[in-house]
Amino acid sequence: MIDLHTAPLSQNGFDNGGICGVCKWSQTPEEVDFVLDVLEKLAKRYGQRKGLFGITPINEPVTEKMWTTMDVPGRYTPVDEELAKGSAPNTLEFIYDFYDRAYDRIRPNIKEEAYVVFHDAFMLKAWKEFITNPRFENVVLDTHQYLMAAEMMGCEQTPEGYLKYIEENFAKDIAEIQEYVPVICGEWCLFNSYAVGTDTKGGQTVLNGMDFSESESGMTEEAKRDVYLQLAKAQLAAWQKGSGYCYWSYKLLLDTVSEPHWRGWDCWDLGKSVDLGWFLSEDTQ
Repeated sequence: MIDLHTAPLSQNGFDNGGICGVCKWSQTPEEVDFVLDVLEKLAKRYGQRKGLFGITPINEPVTEKMWTTMDVPGRYTPVDEELAKGSAPNTLEFIYDFYDRAYDRIRPNIKEEAYVVFHDAFMLKAWKEFITNPRFENVVLDTHQYLMAAEMMGCEQTPEGYLKYIEENFAKDIAEIQEYVPVICGEWCLFNSYAVGTDTKGGQTVLNGMDFSESESGMTEEAKRDVYLQLAKAQLAAWQKGSGYCYWSYKLLLDTVSEPHWRGWDCWDLGKSVDLGWFLSEDTQ
């Protein structure tokens, strides 16, 4: 799948949005047009490739709710404060319009069975009227669901709290959306504050100014393995109510074992999670 990960002046202000603390792309019409031009070129270049699943117009555009929940300006301090002035979340109306225009650039240039994949902008239930428009063919809704985000929404930071949240929110919501459009969980992992030993404030790190040097989960390796396996099983069951899922699986080169600031981050690495017996495999099922 081709995923346009960053836009000029950023679509979210996150560290993955190109410029921390800056979110002005949607306020700049010429940059919006630039992204649409790039999408059309990508569609023309790769649209007939045998292995192409689909094209995502933009990754994780942020709206007011997530902007406020994450406190983006405070969490991702801008290097260039002058450039950051005027930053604000995208409106849902802008994202609807952008996706509408992006679809028209992408769909004619890709093979019939490939998909146009819309990220939900962290608003999974805001898409029914838009995405069921009869003019859309082969579209998929992509949602990114993390336990660290659930914590910011009030999820209790205990194994029982996570399992309850997964069942009552992740699983229920995926099943509901799947009734009218294919939905995939395009990002998820096992990371949670309980395993770290302290509230990570939604997955923040030393890079955000957090100090975890005194944190200690107090769990044995066996207990940690049991927690991760429970969370893996429950989340996989939730995603299977939809049309697919992808574990966020970058390879960590950090010394997360002996460096307290990074304790608990091993589970972002799918390879490590499997090797350490935290993820479901033939040996752990």
